[in-house]
Parts: sequence; C-alpha cells; structure tokens
Amino acid sequence: MKLKLDIAPDIVAQMAAEVAAGERAVTSAMRQAGTDLKSAWRGQITGAGLGARLGNSIRLVSYPRSGESLNAAALVWSKAPVIIGAHDTGPLIRSKNGFSLAIPTPAAGKSTRGGRITPGEWERRTGLRLRFVYRRSGPSLLVAEGRLNSKGRAVPSRSRTGRGLATVPIFLLVPQVKLRKRLDLARDAERAVDSVPGLIVARWVSERF
Repeated sequence: MKLKLDIAPDIVAQMAAEVAAGERAVTSAMRQAGTDLKSAWRGQITGAGLGARLGNSIRLVSYPRSGESLNAAALVWSKAPVIIGAHDTGPLIRSKNGFSLAIPTPAAGKSTRGGRITPGEWERRTGLRLRFVYRRSGPSLLVAEGRLNSKGRAVPSRSRTGRGLATVPIFLLVPQVKLRKRLDLARDAERAVDSVPGLIVARWVSERF
C-alpha cells in the first residue's frame, strides 16, 4: 500500500509569503514613524520661534536604504546638535574664561556672521569704543557715546556740536545666564516609539486583506 500526503496550500510558500509581508510592514512602519518624528521636531522648533533654518537641520535616514527587513530602523537627528540640545535642556551658561557674559541690548544690533554680536565685533563695525560702567545693583554695562538711528541702533554721532549725543548701553554684563527650555524632543520621540506597534499591525493586516 502506498500513501501520499498533499498539504494545500503549500506551508513553506505560505510562511515565506508571511515573512515577506512582515518585512514590508515593519519597514513601512519604521519609515512612517521616522517621518512623523522629523515633522514633529521641525514643528516644535519653528513653533518655538527658532526659525525654519534650524528646523530644517532635523534630518531622517531609514534602514535599509532600499528593500525591506524585519530589522528596519529609522534615525532622526539634527545637523546642529549643540544648539538644539541647548534649547531642549535649558542649561546654565557661564563664560569659558571666567569673565562676565556680554549680552547685547537692542542698540547693539545683530552680528553680520549670524548669532549674537560680540563687543569686539561691535567696536570694529561702528568705530566706537566701549566703556565699562560698574553698577552695584543690577548688571554692569558696556556703554558707548553715540546716537540712536531710526532703527534704534547705536551709531557714531555726525553732529560737530554734540547734538543728539548720548551714553547708550550696548551690552549687559552678567556672570551667567539660564537658557530657557523651549523644546521637549523626548515627548515626541516617545510618541513615535509608542506608535510603531500599531503601524506594523495595520500594515501587516492590510497585506492579508
């Protein structure tokens, strides 16, 4: 007597198809979670008033770069980690050399290189000399003898008689500054991680129906 057993459908083929469906589901879910996190972080940064340029420093790369894998992953990071990290943690900032920090007033204007202007750059740009003014209560000052233009910036006086000349505070001198925490990147990262199982299940089920 000869017995023959046929199993339909083919279990091996069915398992291979299931693994392939899982690879597609995991890969798609990780790419979606990474995209959502990148968008959330960029939205936080621009919403905090830190500008679109800093927001665009948030980048995403998904692994594998092509194809599908059950070990798929997504990496979201910033090309400006020091700046982003400072606004995310709100650190206490002190001068590296032990001196006071020079905080520019609106009369100082902005640096031509981006960021805060320094006393040295301000003197080179305006041709005016800064003078130290000690104050017992409140921060000491770096002031200059000049005038305020229509934009509220301190500039040299053009008057030979001294008309409009004033002592203008250019920098506040403080021993340290506590940067305000403006971001909560961990919150969005946790939401992205928590969303992954649901994204995988949704995509895996859609492969079957």
